[in-house]
Amino acid sequence: MKKYAVIVVDMVNDFVTGALGGSPRIKSIIEPIRDLCEKARANGIPVIYANDCHTPEVDKEFKVWGPHAVVGTWGAEVIDELKPQEGDIIVPKKTYSAFYETPLELILRELGVDTVVITGWQADCCCRHTSADAFFRGFNIVVPKETTDTLTEEGYCGGLEYIKNIYGGTICSVKDLF
Repeated sequence: MKKYAVIVVDMVNDFVTGALGGSPRIKSIIEPIRDLCEKARANGIPVIYANDCHTPEVDKEFKVWGPHAVVGTWGAEVIDELKPQEGDIIVPKKTYSAFYETPLELILRELGVDTVVITGWQADCCCRHTSADAFFRGFNIVVPKETTDTLTEEGYCGGLEYIKNIYGGTICSVKDLF
C-alpha cells in the first residue's frame, strides 16, 4: 500500500499577487489544492509546503526573476487561502527543487512516505524540478492535473508530459486520490 505525502510548491504571496504575481492561471489552482489538502489531512496524509524563500542580495535566482519571496517578508508566506494548518510542515527552499539542500527527503523518510503528490505553481519549472529530485531519490510521483499550472498552456502541458514520460509520474485528478 502506498504511503503518501502532499507537497504544495510555491503557493506564496509573491507568486500569486506579489512581485511575480499577476498570472490569472495561478488563481485556478488554489481551490483544487485546498480541496486536496483537506482530503489529505482527513485521511492522515501529511501536507508539506515547499516555499521559495530567498536571501536578499546573494540569491542567483534574482538575476533571472528579480527579487521575490525574500525570507521574513509577506511575499514568502503561504497565501491566506492555503494557510498551513496545525501538523502541516513548512520547508523553505532556495532553488527550483523542494529537495535541493532542504530537509525534505529526511522528513519524507521519517514519515515512511514512498509516494509524493506534487502540486503548486510552475508545472514546467519548480514542480518539474521537484519531480526530478523525487524520482532520483526513489519516490513515486503523482500530479493531480488541476492542482498545478504555469504561465502558458504549452508550458503546463509540456511540464506534465515531461513528468509523466521522463519520471514515470502518474497524472490524475484529485478525485482519484486516497
